[in-house]
Amino acid sequence: MAVANFELIVALRKTAQRLQTGVTYKWSNYGMCNCGHLAQTVTRRTPQEIHQAALERPGDWGQQAREYCGTTGLEMDHIMTRLFELGLNRQDIWDLERLGNMAVIQRMPAEWQGVQHHSREYVVRYLEAWADLLDASLGDIAMAAK
Repeated sequence: MAVANFELIVALRKTAQRLQTGVTYKWSNYGMCNCGHLAQTVTRRTPQEIHQAALERPGDWGQQAREYCGTTGLEMDHIMTRLFELGLNRQDIWDLERLGNMAVIQRMPAEWQGVQHHSREYVVRYLEAWADLLDASLGDIAMAAK
């Protein structure tokens, strides 16, 4: 799971808030899907810029994460680098696109646990639950350090 840190928690919450305001969400578009919206938050790139970058190499977000190489010079790798700097790993990106991290899903209310990875409402709930999980993890780390 991602490294719990304040910057990542804020990015997840901001992304959830943006999605709640009615910005365009389209799971089939690299720049407006689950990962695309988080990438918008942390890179300040437009959905069109993210989508174009993703088309430089074949594959969905999970495949892009697996193929990541920080030295290619591809725009998608610059975007991935920023996500990794935020504390995410390759599995986190795969899980975000499919909303598949069981620890996050279990943190969601029971009525939201039948997650559909292409639903705006589920994405918002998932991002909020993930931020809450990371936030609690930070609290546990602080308590253990005392």
